[in-house]
Amino acid sequence: MRTITIALAAASLVMGGAAAQAGPRLTGEQQLAKMLDGRVAGKPTSCISLSDTRDGTVIDKTALVYRSGGTLWVNRPDNARQLDSDDILVTYPTAGQFCRLDRVNTVERSGHFVTGFIALGDFVPYRRAEARD
Repeated sequence: MRTITIALAAASLVMGGAAAQAGPRLTGEQQLAKMLDGRVAGKPTSCISLSDTRDGTVIDKTALVYRSGGTLWVNRPDNARQLDSDDILVTYPTAGQFCRLDRVNTVERSGHFVTGFIALGDFVPYRRAEARD
């Protein structure tokens, strides 16, 4: 009995420590701000090249972020509240480009049911700020 009690106590300490380290969950806006820290927004554009774009990230109820070299392209859809990082994005790009107004459906991972659609906006490039003397 004593062994079980010690094992349960040890497990609760480990689990409690992991929960304490996790800290408060960041909002979508906070996650985006952290991702863009040290970067400056450039001129928005209506399309980005799919061949140069990597690492798409969904930020819940906020934005889509794509990496192209050192640039982060941020798209804040008109209906960003539909964005859920647990969903799969099914995109229908235009001739090798991902453009404003392209169709994007959201699909549930487990049942593959369509859960909604995203109405893309312009893509805003964010690049590292240049160091000033």
